[in-house]
Amino acid sequence: MQVVQPIREQEKIEAIQAVLKEQSIRDWLLFTIGINSGLHLSDLLSLKVKDVMDRNIVHVREEKTGKLKTFQLSAQLKVFIEDYIRYMDEDNFLFPSQRTGNPIKRIRVYRILSEAAKQVGLSDIGTHTLRKTYGYHYYLKTKNVSVLRDLFNQSAPSVTLRYIGVTS
Repeated sequence: MQVVQPIREQEKIEAIQAVLKEQSIRDWLLFTIGINSGLHLSDLLSLKVKDVMDRNIVHVREEKTGKLKTFQLSAQLKVFIEDYIRYMDEDNFLFPSQRTGNPIKRIRVYRILSEAAKQVGLSDIGTHTLRKTYGYHYYLKTKNVSVLRDLFNQSAPSVTLRYIGVTS
């Protein structure tokens, strides 16, 4: 079984963002919100336009736990979101399939990330990479594994550190 890793280097994050932005603003936005929110992919994909429209702080009810998750949007990200949703209906999914209008599928997200990662020389990337990348960089900034453990709803700090790929 392949162990999915966080993206540790800022340059690699930016390189993936550049690749994604060139192919699709939707894919870039999915990646960018993913690495800045720590949300599970299922929660990211269930976001609707009205959840982010005119917001500084986004509130999401976690599908897995039923807990309320909040995250802040940077001023820069808000500008991109406003531009992206300009012609969308507020009840539209934020990351729709062009074919169905429903959220893109998990396997599609995997393929999008995997392909972009390959182009910048990364492997061991998967759908959990977004969440793990968020956690890894949050931990580097704060060294606060307890808050991160709570955010990720995990049983112990050791589980959280292992999840984000930090070894002692």
